[in-house]
Amino acid sequence: MIQLHYLERSRAIRILWLLEELGTDFELVEYQRDANHRAPASLKDVHPLGKSPVIVDGDLVLAESSAILRYIDARYGANRFSPPKGSDAAAIHDEWLDYVEGSAAFPIMLTLIGGMTGGLSEKMDAFVTPGREATLRYIAVGVGEGPLLMGEQLTLADMQMFYLLQVADRAKLLAGYPALTAYLARLTDQPGLKRALARAGEAAS
Repeated sequence: MIQLHYLERSRAIRILWLLEELGTDFELVEYQRDANHRAPASLKDVHPLGKSPVIVDGDLVLAESSAILRYIDARYGANRFSPPKGSDAAAIHDEWLDYVEGSAAFPIMLTLIGGMTGGLSEKMDAFVTPGREATLRYIAVGVGEGPLLMGEQLTLADMQMFYLLQVADRAKLLAGYPALTAYLARLTDQPGLKRALARAGEAAS
């Protein structure tokens, strides 16, 4: 049985969502953040990085959201939430899946952290703002008419994107992007995500 090591208010919501969608049996191991909003040291007993999400499946210990999502969907979901391998859609889907943490997260997370610590300096804000706005515009155009990133089909890329848009919304960055606000609302209305949020409770927000 998969163990999901779930840190409150973290990217682990992506993995919990997928597991709820698949109806796969799993054990949820929850962790609280410390006074500095960091993961507890006990997570390093599971994986050297000491971060979440991490899954343990038999002898396999796996970190990083996109790797975990791909593994679970392939091993337990028959790739239900991925386009057919080798197709153009699969290549575009992989771009979205990797883009979220590869490029998009940096300016948005930096803005959120800056807001929690009294705001970014003038120079840092000037550096971050163009990239952040380009990121949000790119996602908004990518969603288009949607309703989801790859059209009608819910995919791993949507699950990956949810946490980032949740952070952007928390940082009050979506006001000028109605397409992203609507997309986030559609994601939040997905039955599997509703079950995941309910299971995580306060640890999800």
